[in-house]
Amino acid sequence: MYAVIDGGIAPVGRVRVSGAKNSATRLLAAGLLSDQGVELANFPTRLVDVGHKIDFCRRTGARIDVDHGNETVTIDASQLESHLLDRDAFDVPIRTTYLLAASQVIRSGCARIPYPGGCPIGGGTGGGRGYDLHMMVWRQLGAEVAEKDDHIEIVAGDGFAGGVINFPISTVGGTENALLCGSVAKGTTQIFNAYITPEVEDLIALLRRMGADISVYGTSHIVIEGRAGKLSGARMSVMPDRIEALTWIVYAILGKGELTIDGVPFASMEVPLIHLQQAGIDLLRNSSAIHVTPECLVSGRVQPFELACGAHPGIISDMQAFYVLLALAAAGTSRVFDYRYPERIAFVRELAKLVKGDHLAAERGKITIHGPAAFKSGVANSTDLRGSMAAVIAALCVNGRSTILNVHMALRGYNDLEGKLTQLGSRIAIHEEEVAAEAEPREAVHA
Repeated sequence: MYAVIDGGIAPVGRVRVSGAKNSATRLLAAGLLSDQGVELANFPTRLVDVGHKIDFCRRTGARIDVDHGNETVTIDASQLESHLLDRDAFDVPIRTTYLLAASQVIRSGCARIPYPGGCPIGGGTGGGRGYDLHMMVWRQLGAEVAEKDDHIEIVAGDGFAGGVINFPISTVGGTENALLCGSVAKGTTQIFNAYITPEVEDLIALLRRMGADISVYGTSHIVIEGRAGKLSGARMSVMPDRIEALTWIVYAILGKGELTIDGVPFASMEVPLIHLQQAGIDLLRNSSAIHVTPECLVSGRVQPFELACGAHPGIISDMQAFYVLLALAAAGTSRVFDYRYPERIAFVRELAKLVKGDHLAAERGKITIHGPAAFKSGVANSTDLRGSMAAVIAALCVNGRSTILNVHMALRGYNDLEGKLTQLGSRIAIHEEEVAAEAEPREAVHA
């Protein structure tokens, strides 16, 4: 899949931030823990990752109704079972497959789930993010875990039993998995060194609505009194996507547009917005929206900056690529460090193909950006979800035709991306087939 972009058109209009990808897929997994109906509003129904997970859940017997118009999902998992699927059925390109284990164990005493997929953002298979911490969660809750050729098998004939989970490192996925399994386990589960992000808080909120007894102490200790079985039905809206909100802000600044961004989750973006302010960007805002115009640049140009990506509430690694983009417009040298995922630099090489001159340098854990730089049309490949979107923005901001290869990676994290961009006046066409050999960049003709 590839995108052909005729750039150089300033984005104008309004765009609404969709429900958060990193919350929606987790809430979907939580919805499978009940035999009663679970309804999720503000759900990013057109996300590629969502489609893959819904398809897998349906194959295991769950009924999931998707309403694209109202952006809602209704889940009926009363017929869900732990099916022995064939190899093709287990080939699911999403990282959060481990979250599907709890719903199968409470019904069948056994779960068979695909190995995690997702973005190769680090060094090694699956981006260097193994599944050993998830196997630790299941084992600490009394299950036997076996690694098969094409899936992981988790056996707990009498269901999960409460236990103590002490993560050696803070982990979002591990925390989510422990929350799901602990909520349906018998007895008390304690989670130490949990990583509680806004999306994890969203998951806790839904589990509580479904009847789970979850207490949070400080910033990293969670205690769960398990229900020893299935949870109740519930309704809830998915939180807005903080990474998508930042993406639209950066695009509006670089594209010199006039853009109103609705549904901004300010409470989960305090530190990222402070960094924008310190870079000389004065955003117009109310309680739920941001309005970006060229006048938001206080001195007429982005100011150079240094920042480090790490854990929430700071700037998370998924935001890194957009600060690198922003730094290309800065009046001087900026540096972006990533201490959590230092190998997440492959996108820089591809982004450089859309930048005139030598303005980007990347080494392990550090990206140096020499601004100001100008974009150029060209062909770039997608290395990961956010890197793909960064390349799309660069192509949108320059006159001429560009091609972004493997753009399906961006579609994994941006709901109805083509539709939203088209609504803002951008010219982008996404093609399902492989890129044509003649798909070379060319200068667009502008009046």
